[in-house]
Amino acid sequence: MKYKQPLLCCLLLAISSLSRNTAAEQATIAVAANFTAPMKAIVAQFEKTSPHQIRLSFGSSGKFFAQIRQGAPYDVLFSADQEKPNALIMQKMAVGDSCFTYALGKLVLWSSDKQLLLSGNKALLNGNFKKLALANPRLAPYGLAAQQVLEHLSLKPAVSGKLVLGENIAQTFQFIHSGNAELGFVAVSQLAALQADKRGSSWEIPANLYTPIRQDAVLLTRASNNAAARALIEFTKTPAARTLIENYGYSLPPIQ
Repeated sequence: MKYKQPLLCCLLLAISSLSRNTAAEQATIAVAANFTAPMKAIVAQFEKTSPHQIRLSFGSSGKFFAQIRQGAPYDVLFSADQEKPNALIMQKMAVGDSCFTYALGKLVLWSSDKQLLLSGNKALLNGNFKKLALANPRLAPYGLAAQQVLEHLSLKPAVSGKLVLGENIAQTFQFIHSGNAELGFVAVSQLAALQADKRGSSWEIPANLYTPIRQDAVLLTRASNNAAARALIEFTKTPAARTLIENYGYSLPPIQ
């Protein structure tokens, strides 16, 4: 008789463990390249308290959009714009009431040279560079915003022969960081992830020079019953996650 209680405890622990393992799910998340560092931080916090596992894939919003339409097995899209999530909803490929704005992006002109942009945008206006990097405007919303800045400053014809296009904002950042382009347009969040002594020089671009970069996330229809995907979306709306997002240089939308 004295062995029954320990045996019962072991049985209950085994059942509890089995229940937790059964409840745990996995989700694959497509994330716009500009949001790489904050999303890694968010998922690290999420997985500390959740049984679910998250797989992350980073790239251009345009490329993810095309892949999802072709059946790529993503569960959530964190886009760098609103248009692509809305288009997926219209095409019945995403859950309409799941869509929300998770961040407001900011564009910056950056050089790894600590002196080049100390006078703001003078180097850009004077053409004092050989190569200017930006993300492909057809694929990346930050590239489209950069194109709008050049148009507002009447610089598009003058720089057309100097442009280096990255597939996404991460590749654009590498062009500048490596010195293949003296300066270029990147996300403020990318500079926030750098050590202070490696931030070079920059000019934060006035918001009136480009359309606001409202970044939306949406649950894809194939994952409508995926508990991991839904849990991550809800976690991204928590004060802890929003603080992380703000710390990486984004503005925050009102809580939806």
